[in-house]
Amino acid sequence: MVGERRRARVIALKALYEVDSVGHDVDGTLIRLLSKEVLSEENAAFARGLVSGVIHNKEEIDQKIHAFAPAWPVEQVSVVDRNILRLAVFEILFDKKVPVKVAINEAVELAKAFGSDRSSKFINGVLGSVSAVGDK
Repeated sequence: MVGERRRARVIALKALYEVDSVGHDVDGTLIRLLSKEVLSEENAAFARGLVSGVIHNKEEIDQKIHAFAPAWPVEQVSVVDRNILRLAVFEILFDKKVPVKVAINEAVELAKAFGSDRSSKFINGVLGSVSAVGDK
């Protein structure tokens, strides 16, 4: 069974994907997604915090992604991969509440579950570069 923290990340990813791809309201999307999932209040707050953090820091996060994956303009990265990267970059460089390895592993697992066949390798490569700088 998938842990509650990962389920919270999945909700955050789904919310970011929906907001990014069709422009739905962030709060309404999160309320709807959270109402369909049984999470502790702590983990529901974790999901809300991830989404809020990504939304509030999106421009800077996208600049970081561009810097570490210059061959892939952020707007040309698939919507799923782009939002997995945004989540992980937020956790690694901004939130800093989980170990870097955990953030990378969670992102790779999300990529395996929701991305293409090559997503997990792409995500892992970009986040490896991000984490090398984030550790300095």
